[in-house]
Formats: sequence, structure tokens, C-alpha cells
Amino acid sequence: MYYYIRNTLEKTEKLDIRSTDSKFVAVLTSVEWLESKDKFDMGIEMDIDLSAIHSTKAEVNYDSLTGTFSVPDRSDISSPNTNFAFALDEKGIVFIDDSGFVNDLIENIISSKRWAMPSIERFIYDFLEQIVSSDQAVLQKFDKELDTIESNILEGDENDPSVTVSHIRSDLRDMRIHYEQLLDFSQELEENENDFFNEDNTRYFHLFSQRVSRLHDLTASLRDYSIQIRDLYQSQLDKKQNRIMTLLTIITSIFMPLTLIAGWYGMNFKYMPELEYKVAYPTVIAASVIIVIISLIFFKKKKWL
Repeated sequence: MYYYIRNTLEKTEKLDIRSTDSKFVAVLTSVEWLESKDKFDMGIEMDIDLSAIHSTKAEVNYDSLTGTFSVPDRSDISSPNTNFAFALDEKGIVFIDDSGFVNDLIENIISSKRWAMPSIERFIYDFLEQIVSSDQAVLQKFDKELDTIESNILEGDENDPSVTVSHIRSDLRDMRIHYEQLLDFSQELEENENDFFNEDNTRYFHLFSQRVSRLHDLTASLRDYSIQIRDLYQSQLDKKQNRIMTLLTIITSIFMPLTLIAGWYGMNFKYMPELEYKVAYPTVIAASVIIVIISLIFFKKKKWL
């Protein structure tokens, strides 16, 4: 698929790089790239193995800029990333993609963007914006999930949220790494080492860096929040265990004097005069009840109950 960058992306069947001043965008499969890379005259030897791509990065060459994208699926961040590569120079940019992901982004750009001052820099900016367009909503969804989990913990929900929180924290870690790579990528473009871009237009890359930086900060904040929720759950669990231990201690403290009385008068020595008293049994019962009542009043005043 070939396009010229004009007031919008104009699709063309054939690309004539030498006879037009319009910058171009090409989207090729890895097989098509191997067959036609010479006609782009970028002076690079780039054999693409899309399955070997693991990060988003840009590399400056003598007369071109090449790199790769590894983009998490926003609907299922833990699933394998979408990988594709690119090469650009002062004439245009070529994407090498077997997934159809780039074509979808370009269709979105065509349907939503019109440029008063078209340029390769503005196209790249809009392309990068398409990648992160839904991220604010994704991060807000994580925020609401964590907030709900926190509320449930404070309300005494005994269901263990550790697995859910762990999955969210893992997704946030992947997104944070993705944003760090995008930041490095946009800063590489902003440096414009090969002078492919109009200096006035490099502001687009700076704008994108600022947006990704905000997303990165929000992601880091949410990840810290997930750790706090894990600590909160552990704290609530410790409180419950402490209550149980307190209750057991109180019960033990109440029954210790009763056990002493039972043990003392269970010895049945021959010359224990209390064994002969008619009121000995009800007296021991009354004494035991009084001990229990006094213990309960004492614990209540100390706010242990």
C-alpha cells in the first residue's frame, strides 16, 4: 500500500519517488519489502524478522533512520505484542508489517485527519498518537479497578485480591516499559541527527514526548497504588489475625483462675475442710461467675473487647 502525504494521505497504486515533491508512506509485508526495497534507495540492508522484535526503538544510520515497534494490545496487555519495523529518510517512510496493524492506524488517520500544512513530521506525530490514543481510558479503567478493590478491602471483603492486583501491576509494568521506549524513540526523532526533518516541525515530536511522559507518570503512580493496595490487604489481614489472637488471649486469661480453682479443689486431699462444707459447691460456682464478670469488666475498660 502506497500513499502520498498531502492534505490527507492519498492512496496511490504506484510510487514515483523522483518525480514528485510529496513525501510518501509505504506499508509492505516483510516479503514485499525484500522484493522492492531497492527502489526506495535508502541505502540500507535490513532483513526483517518480525518475530525477533522485542522493543520500540530507532537507530540512526548514515542516510536513513530505521527501527522497530513492539506495541502491547490495549485490550489484553499480557498477550503478545504487535511487532513491525520501519525505515525512513528525507523522502518518506516505509513500514514493514505482517499483522495489518499499521494499515488500521493509517485508515484511522485518513478518516479523521486533514492537514493545512502537510509534512512527514505531522504524519509521524499523528501515527504515534494513534498508538496511544486509547491509553488514557485504559489507565482510568485500571484506576477504577484498583479503587474498587481498595473499597472492598476497607469494607471487610474477605476475598483475596492478590491475584487481580498482581495482574494489574504486571500490565502496568509492561505499559511503563512501553512508554519509556516511546520516550526514547520520540527523543531520537527530535534530535534530527540526519537532518531529515524540518526544524520547525520537530516540535511535534516534543509534543508527543510530553504526552507520553504524562502517561508514563500516571502509569508509575498507578503501579505504586497497586503496591499500596497489596500492603493495605496485608495490613487488614494482620488486624484480623491480631483480633483472633486477642480474643484467644482474653479467653485464656478468663479461664486461667477457673482452671486454678478446679485444679486446686480437684486434688481431693483427706484434710481439705472445704470438701465437707455443704455450701462449698455453690460457693465455688459463685466465685467462678464473679471472676468471669470482673475479668470482662476489666477487659472492657482496657478496650480489649
